[in-house]
Amino acid sequence: MNFYVLTLFPEMIAQGLNTSITGRAIEKGRISVEPINIRDYSHDKHHHVDDAPYGGGAGMVMQPGPVVEAYEALCSRLNRRPRVIYMTPQGNVFCQEKAKELSQEEDLVFLCGHYEGIDERALEMICTDYLSVGDYVLTGGELPAMVMIDCISRLVPGVLNNEVSAEVESFHDNLLEYPQYTRPECFRGERVPEVLLSGHHQKIEEWRRQQSIRRTLARRPDLLKEARLSKKEEKYLEELKQESGKNSP
Repeated sequence: MNFYVLTLFPEMIAQGLNTSITGRAIEKGRISVEPINIRDYSHDKHHHVDDAPYGGGAGMVMQPGPVVEAYEALCSRLNRRPRVIYMTPQGNVFCQEKAKELSQEEDLVFLCGHYEGIDERALEMICTDYLSVGDYVLTGGELPAMVMIDCISRLVPGVLNNEVSAEVESFHDNLLEYPQYTRPECFRGERVPEVLLSGHHQKIEEWRRQQSIRRTLARRPDLLKEARLSKKEEKYLEELKQESGKNSP
């Protein structure tokens, strides 16, 4: 899978993603990440890419020309117009389901804004998706782009050493992940749950599902509306709600 990031700070993208799991995936050729410097498409001798907003107001706005030309140059190189994601707090909040959808693409372009944003005409011409990492404002789109690339990359075959990991972590079946334990068996008087030492895989799986349900009810009850539960698990959830005094989410 190929990621392209239209940015004013290409070194930030390169440094942020060339480590850990994404770095190894790049080395293995499972994914590629190419930062594209929008300033390279400025026709100003000082490579300016911003100007004062029409109508007045604070700050500067990124000009449409360099943004659109940077994307069009990529399109010419690829011989197609790949999907373009613009990071903005005005967009839909990025989630695991969206990551699964985007992981099916061969090429993805991330457009990173700065200053007071990007001229609306450029957005209308090239953007296909408007996504947010939360209801807060950052100084630019690079950090959200890296968050999304990291998340999407984990769903690309061959990126994770354990392919099961991408399917059973938090938000699988709309549930949070169960607690994890490793050696030592006893740490400062706290022991690993006995069921995990039993070797009984069916009981371990049942315990993990119950723990996921319990944790989701305690920390993210809103997720339970769309959780995929068996009849037995639905009964367990209702028992938990009665114990905790929580109403259905």
